[in-house]
Amino acid sequence: MLTALDLPTLVLNRGWTPVHVTAVRHALTLVYTDRAAIVCPDSYQPYTFEEWIKRGVHNGNPRIRAVRFELEAPEVIVLRGYEKVPPRGVVFNRRNLLRRDDYTCQYCGKRVAPERWTIDHVVPLSRGGRTDWNNCVLACHRCNGRKADLTPHEARMRLLKMPAQPRWSPRYAIYARENRPVSWDKFLPRSESAGWEAGLRR
Repeated sequence: MLTALDLPTLVLNRGWTPVHVTAVRHALTLVYTDRAAIVCPDSYQPYTFEEWIKRGVHNGNPRIRAVRFELEAPEVIVLRGYEKVPPRGVVFNRRNLLRRDDYTCQYCGKRVAPERWTIDHVVPLSRGGRTDWNNCVLACHRCNGRKADLTPHEARMRLLKMPAQPRWSPRYAIYARENRPVSWDKFLPRSESAGWEAGLRR
């Protein structure tokens, strides 16, 4: 069971662009050492560690209790400087492939129901195709069966877009998937927010 210290916090750079997702415990360390400020999702006001304690806990949000004070678990923080954030690759797995392809068959363009998900190898395994970001796409059962052991050209089927490794975004953060605060939508591009909502409905 997750504690308040284990919940995810969205990290923004100084330009208020999402760059990372971290646990509340690490987010508070960044704020306490003055390397970041806590952002109030309602007012967008940044707070120091001491100011956040004085602000108190609102609306029954998750809280962290210490001996002399308690504070609300921050959902968003903003870095005070352009700290170097190591580039992150998105792990190749079924769930992330579904997110990349937006739960849509990459041949016919139809939304794929959970029981109809399949992964198609653009270049079949029998032809030396690999199981990776650049050769796998989401396909419905009908299109996957039609393509069979052929290339898209041979099957006369056109891909909606060429498969490629996606750039990292908060939607791929492993431990944020089931615990993403709704307030994050205010800091994510509209397409990202829609993607989260679509994923949560499945």
